Amino acid sequence: MSQDVAVQHVMNNERNSMRVPGYSRLFLLGLFLVVGGLPALIFCPCSGHAEDPTRPLNVVLFLVDDLGQRDLGCFGSTFYETPNVDRLAREGMRLTDAYAACPVCSPSRASVLTGRYPQRCRITDYIGAAQPSNWTRNTPHLPAPYAEALPHEEVTLAEVLKAAGYATFFGGKWHLGGEGFLPESQGFDVNYGGILDAAPRRGKKYFSPYGNPKLADGPDGEHMCERLATEAAQFIDRSGPQPFFVYLPFYSVHTPLMTRPELERKYAEKRRSRAQPDRFGDEPPRQVRLSQDHAVYAGMVETMDRAVGIVLDALDRHGLADTTLVVFTSDNGGLSTSEGSPTANVPWRAGKGWLYEGGIRVPALVRLPGVVPAGSVSAEPVTSPDWLPTICEAADVRLQQNGVDGVSLWPMLTGRKPTTAKPRPLFWHYPHYGNQGGAPGAAIREGDWKLIEWFDDGREELYDLAADPSETRNRSAEVPERAATLRERLHAWQNDVGALMTTPNPAYDPNRPNGRQ
Repeated sequence: MSQDVAVQHVMNNERNSMRVPGYSRLFLLGLFLVVGGLPALIFCPCSGHAEDPTRPLNVVLFLVDDLGQRDLGCFGSTFYETPNVDRLAREGMRLTDAYAACPVCSPSRASVLTGRYPQRCRITDYIGAAQPSNWTRNTPHLPAPYAEALPHEEVTLAEVLKAAGYATFFGGKWHLGGEGFLPESQGFDVNYGGILDAAPRRGKKYFSPYGNPKLADGPDGEHMCERLATEAAQFIDRSGPQPFFVYLPFYSVHTPLMTRPELERKYAEKRRSRAQPDRFGDEPPRQVRLSQDHAVYAGMVETMDRAVGIVLDALDRHGLADTTLVVFTSDNGGLSTSEGSPTANVPWRAGKGWLYEGGIRVPALVRLPGVVPAGSVSAEPVTSPDWLPTICEAADVRLQQNGVDGVSLWPMLTGRKPTTAKPRPLFWHYPHYGNQGGAPGAAIREGDWKLIEWFDDGREELYDLAADPSETRNRSAEVPERAATLRERLHAWQNDVGALMTTPNPAYDPNRPNGRQ
């Protein structure tokens, strides 16, 4: 955390009495002061839960890379096998209308950690993408500039919980800045594997030796995902009475596409039983996969699921399942239009890198036995910034909404509040050309209606997601008043968050192939 942000927290009880069932809880007042207009988060004293053993003592947050909503058995996949994640669905709540704040990774990761839309910290594209100053693609516009590290002025979920007495663990993909901006500089006590890299490209990549300076090599052939989960389990083993925050943003299931030979054989055999494998459709300028039958990717999904099981087993081993809030989600939709197009997001349109549902609709599961109803389902639209205030309310660290865009889902998760009568709008702003074929644009969803505005030509698309979940019928000409209302709200939000726009590309040649190819 920056020296510009002063931290004051008052502990009124001894550390060893902190929120252990049957003991008094710590009452915390922590104040993050604003200096020069920086975001403020205010921690207020806990109230009403001092002797409530059902409140979560610990937090485990899984953020899987590039996992599509339909890549899980509990969300309808019949090809991939995910028994451990499916267990979370049986024992907790499945959120069918959960969204990532961006169709690519770094912005969504910043949003999850800060509770804010990524436009506020200027991380609007994956870190490592070309900036407008060195743009060489033949596109009508230049992308907007973006920040290449999460500013220290941003207050992370790890910093919030650490100030409240939590031990904090990081294991996996960071991709929010290099040296000086790594997890250990952003509130995490330990960092396993978190570097600037977007994917495991060093050493043997997903297998040891990793060549990762933040993750010691294991035995030859050890899988990184399972290794990170094992480190998390050992962190839980050592935790004692201190509450912990375990954050596992897996590198999986991002490319490179690779799995153990036995898993590839297993799913290749399963694929052979399919009547029509490898189905593709058109998503100009790309082809889009419409079938889930990629054997290597299926093995990657299963390995990720095994890693989740390692952590859940550790909670069971120590009798902590009933006092641990578990959240499972993804950073964007599944990869369906490039780099091997390993998965399908059907019925959602397109995939990673696109503002269609396939690029931003993600799986989300929440478990806390006895508090979050087992086997429950919510269709309330939620988004990445919601996780910070939700986790903080669940942990009795109360946030005033100064600087936070998300809303706490805790009343909805615990059944104390029905689905909101008046739907709140959710927003996206992606002023970049995705590697997957998507173009710069912005979007708003309010209720069942979704508007997409494309920056290259000003074109608008309006969809009724209830009647047309696959976004095949543009209704903008049929209900122009609805489009105008959503457009006005989208533009007001863009102004509020200071969203940066694309600019005309002076080198664009319309007679050359488009740079989105």
